Amino acid sequence: MTRTSAALGMCFPRTFPAALVTDVARRLDAGGADELWLIEDCFYTAGPSLVSAALAVTERLTCGLGIAPAVARTAAMTAMEFATLDALAPGRFLPGIGHGVQAWMGQMGVRPKSPLTALEEVTTAVTRLLAGEKVTMKGDYVVLDEVQLDAPPVEPPPILLGVQGPKSMALAGRVGGGVVLAEPASPSYVRASIEQAGSPEGFVVAVFSAFCVRGDRKTAYEWTAPWLAERIEQQHPGLRPMPFYDDLVKLHADKGAEGLVEMPQDWWQEIGPIGTLDDAAAHIEALEAAGAHHIGLFPDPEVEHGLPQLDYVLELANR
Repeated sequence: MTRTSAALGMCFPRTFPAALVTDVARRLDAGGADELWLIEDCFYTAGPSLVSAALAVTERLTCGLGIAPAVARTAAMTAMEFATLDALAPGRFLPGIGHGVQAWMGQMGVRPKSPLTALEEVTTAVTRLLAGEKVTMKGDYVVLDEVQLDAPPVEPPPILLGVQGPKSMALAGRVGGGVVLAEPASPSYVRASIEQAGSPEGFVVAVFSAFCVRGDRKTAYEWTAPWLAERIEQQHPGLRPMPFYDDLVKLHADKGAEGLVEMPQDWWQEIGPIGTLDDAAAHIEALEAAGAHHIGLFPDPEVEHGLPQLDYVLELANR
């Protein structure tokens, strides 16, 4: 099985020590992977700092930021961060902006009354600033008075929105350059998200895929089942477009995480790159066919279990 057009790489979980990022980036860069996605979640490591470190030690690796909460920084500061990162490695930085977890925004005293309005204003302002415009805005969440970047990117990167619900997907289609879909991002979820966004021309789709390769399928399924059970309990929107969603929910209700281990292989194949290396390759191919342009394989968040998966990422990248 040969990969086609999607860029393939790895995610750097929020629980990985920051000091590991340069080694991980170098190994991916030298080993033939396309990308490294740096995760920013409150209150772990800061995304732009990790992106900067990864770009500085690599020559060809694209580094994505997934994602900067819209209201955690002012729009002007976010644009400055993005322009600086692009200047460090032109064409190798992919920025993401999202609502952020609203409970976390509340902890910081910046929770907006309307997350949708806040995200639209921030995305619009950052996009215009990166385009080199002098921007004056008086919105509910963004106020700018003739602000202009001194050194905007020559070719501004697309602003990808890390969103989930249909209203936010529609917003991404209107004002964003694409989306970042959090794991589990199945092929069904990719197709549904593109449709909800209105299928705009040039729309960039990046996905994070829960990644677990083991020597045999059952071991991989046993390892991943508790994580999947949590996503079912949370009613994660990435699961709902799958054709067997109702049956999956019933199976979990009846038999719990243990019952998920025994579900059909094609269900697991839809959910993620989980199982053998060939299973993972088949899932990646299905994501590409569904319309994904960037695929970040998301390993186990514990370093001792997640970091060894990097070797499998490189094997898949070189198929």
